[in-house]
Amino acid sequence: MFLDPLRPSPDGDLPGPVLTEITALYASNHVFHALSGDFPDPYGIRPEQVAAELARELADPHTEVLLARGEGLLVGIAVTLAVHPDPADPDPWIGLLMVDASLHGRGHGRRLAELVEDRLRTAGRTAVRLAVLDDNTTGLAFWTALGYTAVDHRRDHRLGRPCTVLRKPLTAPATAPDPASGPAPGPDPA
Repeated sequence: MFLDPLRPSPDGDLPGPVLTEITALYASNHVFHALSGDFPDPYGIRPEQVAAELARELADPHTEVLLARGEGLLVGIAVTLAVHPDPADPDPWIGLLMVDASLHGRGHGRRLAELVEDRLRTAGRTAVRLAVLDDNTTGLAFWTALGYTAVDHRRDHRLGRPCTVLRKPLTAPATAPDPASGPAPGPDPA
């Protein structure tokens, strides 16, 4: 899986095939959208609605929309915010992380989260935050299993929905030893 930043045309339009892919991804997650209330009909998400949502996200110069691709397919999407509207909040945020619902339970969400964390870590960031809607127990379980801990409870900025704010320090990624270099060194016997 790799991340591909979404880059609209200079006039703000998304290529038709890309918008079709993203719309299908959003539409596959109707359970989440029923909880979030982001779309009037979570079972009838249309391309123009997705285009408007992405345009709203990308209007903020600190926002990046990342498409997660694997084997030529759109697997997921992540939206990150490098600077939070609250100046007292120094951490970047994950505003959305969504995997195609037909692929849930296969580790793609975990991998996508790791790729986003690695991207933020490479940019010199030391922690990341996100908010989970209070009634999204599946989302809360997912993020806490990845090492995120609750640091606050508040309403989201856009729609005023009650949320749990989670934070995770971004420590160095764990690296597996290279099998070609032999066994990992053990403790010094001296």
